[in-house]
Amino acid sequence: MRILSSFALFILAVVAVSASAQTSPSPSPVAAPSDLAAPPADATKTASGLVTKVLKPGTGTNRPSKDDVVAIDYTAWTPDGKVLDSSVERGKPATLQVKRMIPGMSEGVQLMVPGETRMLWIPQSLAYKGQQGKPIGTLVFQVTLVDIPTRAPADVKTPPADAQRTKSGLVYQVLTPGEGRRHPKSVDEVTVHYTGWTTDGKMFDSSVMRGQPSSFRLDRVIPGWTEGVQLMVEGEKARFWIPERLAYQGKQPPFGTLVFDIELIRIQ
Repeated sequence: MRILSSFALFILAVVAVSASAQTSPSPSPVAAPSDLAAPPADATKTASGLVTKVLKPGTGTNRPSKDDVVAIDYTAWTPDGKVLDSSVERGKPATLQVKRMIPGMSEGVQLMVPGETRMLWIPQSLAYKGQQGKPIGTLVFQVTLVDIPTRAPADVKTPPADAQRTKSGLVYQVLTPGEGRRHPKSVDEVTVHYTGWTTDGKMFDSSVMRGQPSSFRLDRVIPGWTEGVQLMVEGEKARFWIPERLAYQGKQPPFGTLVFDIELIRIQ
């Protein structure tokens, strides 16, 4: 049921777990900011030596931990303005495990809230520590925290008023519209990324955390999935509240209503 879909991010030296296997690179490089070589006077320095400045505030107080997966947009430069890596140029945010980032990046991202953009000046001691074949010296990142996909959504306990309900009792809400037009059938095999929670906010399964989209036939999963994914098109992300009778019917854990965020990557 699991297939590997990962790509190496050179500058982060981590494995990305993007929900989509295809990106659309931007033809133009990202312009380097003027303060790459030296942080501005209003930047702050942490005890570890990381220097950081908020460029755009985010919303809320929900910050990722080292065990979370985050969706970020970023560009990395050397202090002389050379671009080392950029999800912005690839045209799609990267989905990464915080604990697998270089230390300075991991520390900086944990200071952020969704929607926030920061500059990070990462000293060599928090980057590659002089490893042969790796970038040396200070590295500079501009990072936007797009989302924390492994955190339980605020409406995990009760669906919002504008969520849709089917005759079976399945409740769903489209989070991101897809670009496809074809809906899968119950006998089709699909590839998806997903995370599942119980209504008390406990995550019990996540392909995002594993870094591997899952592929399966829709007639071989719980009824709520069989019905719900057939409502989707490729590229779409939706949230489903699946009552117990459409899930495991009280025969095995997890019990009760289950909440899933599902992204339909492709129909085989």
